[in-house]
Amino acid sequence: TLPRVDPLGSRQFAQSVLPYTVRIKSVLRPLTADDGSQPPLRRIRALDVGAGIGRVTANVLLHLVDDVVMVEPIPKFVEQAVNTAEKWKGISSKEKSVTFLTGPLQRFDPRKTVKENGDEFNPRRMGWTPPPTENESGYDIVWCQWALGHLSDADLVAFFKQARESLRKSPTGRPQEDGLVVVKENVCRDSHDGEPAVVFDYDDSSVTRSNLKWLQLFTEAGLTLVRDKVQEGLPEGLFEVRM
Repeated sequence: TLPRVDPLGSRQFAQSVLPYTVRIKSVLRPLTADDGSQPPLRRIRALDVGAGIGRVTANVLLHLVDDVVMVEPIPKFVEQAVNTAEKWKGISSKEKSVTFLTGPLQRFDPRKTVKENGDEFNPRRMGWTPPPTENESGYDIVWCQWALGHLSDADLVAFFKQARESLRKSPTGRPQEDGLVVVKENVCRDSHDGEPAVVFDYDDSSVTRSNLKWLQLFTEAGLTLVRDKVQEGLPEGLFEVRM
């Protein structure tokens, strides 16, 4: 099992760059109205990329947003998530929602709605149900954690470009708080000559990219690095984990 510092670090990182995900009075989101109430916001949406059994959705995203769309290519992982989702924050009370999609990331287009992506993803929803007039396109957070190592550079850049176009404008009206793509992945060292590097894992056919390699791919996709942080508190002897 992962240490508790992993989801805690993820939540703190997200709240530091998107203060409107803080749902209680804090220095990150101060109260502004005279009566001490929070200004009304639209529902906040997140995409969980390579979501697995839903750890990030359950332990991070549902504590920050109202609605999560999970995309996972392995059916048994999705079924495990579906079977436990009733216990997740806000699902049984129908205050929040989670939508499960089963299929490869290479065929999922975040710029489209769940319906537009088609029945091949076998969409299933639990929790809150939107009214017919609700606009459910775009995301405030596209969260990618420990999943992108299975994509080629070309597929990854293509997805990043689509993800960038799917981001919504901030509900606060402040451009610095517009939607973000968050990447949380293992990072290897750059090469000895200071060039980008990758390490191939033959056991699971994945790659671990160096920090310079990630920056290179972000640039190719038209993304701008807003903040960079190392996840602290993880066991020693592993790859560094960066957000």
